[in-house]
Amino acid sequence: MKRIAAITLLLSLAVPLLGQRTVTEITKSTNKQEDERPNSDAVPDVYAIHGDIERVVVLRFKFKTDLLAGLKKAVAQEKIKNAVILAGAGSVRGYHYHSVSNRDFPSKNVLVKDLTHPADILSMNGYIIDGRLHPHITFSDEEHAFGGHLEPGTEVFTFAVVTIGVLSGEAGLARVDDKTNR
Repeated sequence: MKRIAAITLLLSLAVPLLGQRTVTEITKSTNKQEDERPNSDAVPDVYAIHGDIERVVVLRFKFKTDLLAGLKKAVAQEKIKNAVILAGAGSVRGYHYHSVSNRDFPSKNVLVKDLTHPADILSMNGYIIDGRLHPHITFSDEEHAFGGHLEPGTEVFTFAVVTIGVLSGEAGLARVDDKTNR
């Protein structure tokens, strides 16, 4: 009987930990040679990409929708190839995002996940590059603002609204987020 009581106590202490915040660091190495390569003089320090906004799409997400999965679905349905994520607002039941955690190559990311901690969506921005999403999001709770690159598992609470400016023609965004283009 004492053994069952001890196991029950351990389980009761462990269950709340399952829903807590987790932080995991991962290395995003391309390869050693690429990571050690210096900047190329052939790539300018800054360059402009021109394009016109063809249309604006406002997406609304309902309660318990996975924000990233919903974005992917809407981008496919709306046949969006290249676009700028202009804004986002709403709230989430929990969050999952990653942000950079070092200053030299290979790059490292910290993944932060707490699917039990609600937060407001203060903003969202980013790009859709040849149909591929690169969304960044800022959350807030009662104490601070935080965020980074949106990851799967971020569930909508009250609602979420995301505004996308769809670019016409070939906007040339293919390498805009390529860390090797340096």
